[in-house]
Amino acid sequence: MDIQSKDPSHVLISSISKQAEVVVIMVPFPCQSHLNQLLHLSCLISSSYKIPVHYATSSTHLRQAKLRFNSQTHLQDSQIHFQEFPTPDVHSPSPTTDPSTKFPTHLQPSFDSSIHLRQPMATLLHKISATTRRVIIIHDVLMAYVVQDVANVPNAESYAFNPTSPFSSFFDGWQMMGKPSLEEPPPKGLPSFEGCFTIDVLTFIALQADFLKFTTGYIYNSSRSIEGTFIDLIAKDQFNRNKVNKQMWAIGPLNLGADYDGSNSKTPKHKCFEWLDKQAPKSVLYVSFGTTTTMADEEIKELAMGLEQSEQKFIWVFRDADKVDIFTGEATKEKLPEGFEERMKEVGMVVRDWAPQVEILGHPSTGGFMSHCGWNSCFESIALGVPIAAWPMHSDQPKNAFLVTDILKVGLPVNTWEQREEIVTSSTIAKVVKTLIASKEGEEIRKRAEELGASTRQAVEEGGASRLELDSFIAHITR
Repeated sequence: MDIQSKDPSHVLISSISKQAEVVVIMVPFPCQSHLNQLLHLSCLISSSYKIPVHYATSSTHLRQAKLRFNSQTHLQDSQIHFQEFPTPDVHSPSPTTDPSTKFPTHLQPSFDSSIHLRQPMATLLHKISATTRRVIIIHDVLMAYVVQDVANVPNAESYAFNPTSPFSSFFDGWQMMGKPSLEEPPPKGLPSFEGCFTIDVLTFIALQADFLKFTTGYIYNSSRSIEGTFIDLIAKDQFNRNKVNKQMWAIGPLNLGADYDGSNSKTPKHKCFEWLDKQAPKSVLYVSFGTTTTMADEEIKELAMGLEQSEQKFIWVFRDADKVDIFTGEATKEKLPEGFEERMKEVGMVVRDWAPQVEILGHPSTGGFMSHCGWNSCFESIALGVPIAAWPMHSDQPKNAFLVTDILKVGLPVNTWEQREEIVTSSTIAKVVKTLIASKEGEEIRKRAEELGASTRQAVEEGGASRLELDSFIAHITR
């Protein structure tokens, strides 16, 4: 079905009287980027469409999601019901630098523990279904096992939310299935699947896939303005039995529902903005590797030397990967090379606590983003028109990086996936940073990024492609 062929606003107006009879339950996966995206969607549905939303996860991850949400004002203004589920005590080891994989194996106990949410989820579902005309479950694709009881509730439907890009989702799946024949050949230079995941997490993913048959449709945090080709590829994917004849909606970027420039925030500004405000436009490189990356001492040393050699302004979020429970124990204190911060105090800023990424990317002084290329980070950077120095570590990141550098052409590679086992040298890092921030080539990349950012932001405005798809989804669930 061509979901843009109808007038969703007409359908929405006629369904306003029904909206109070529909309740949405959000079921996120217990990992920061996953928690964040569904909390954004919860705010959007609650505030813009006045539909009751229940956000359901473990107590620890609920506290984490709320604490780190980038617009507390937006969160406070939304009428979301938070449901805290009990989970068994889980070992929360410190992150380690495993030379065989960058995948955060220390989080696996949390992933495995999430399957225990099935029973409390079923209890909540039956409770809400008894008092409303229709219950809509929007669940992370990695929580399909937990919401499987939707099949036994006549007035309930489930929709799988995919927090990764359609590009990486399709080609990761294609490679997992042994690379069956495609109508069009895959992009030249597509990164391999090798080294992206561990056996344990692949087993967990396979478990979820078995229960996606109960899903009514799929939602993507993406936009047809940047991934229309790959969204269509997924829609035509005849290799995945779980997606045949099921509707799809691309509704991103979700983060722009928040106050990304911080102008209307009621919360105190982070200390980095006082420094950013003094810098020239587009002159600062933002460096952050997300919440699941732990770098080896040698990598930290080379990165520090590379930033120094580049002679460019920077903000470096220097944190270890999240533990299973971010509120227990002390964070590991990684060390920078001796004297680095003193030498760099006029040039850069090191941030060791949680940083407001969207607001930093939206600041006029930010001219580039050195990133691990998690989809949250990529899409935020793309939406705000900031070019990316791509340094993938694991999971979907290699393909996200390839999408950014080789297909959208809004970034430069720091390290290719084929070279992932090699230490990236300071000279390589310095060269990429200089090129991105202070060269003609960098200016051209930034111009493309800004143009793509403008079209991506337009997609979520009234009449934009993503807004029309979200309107269509709301019309569908309130029919």
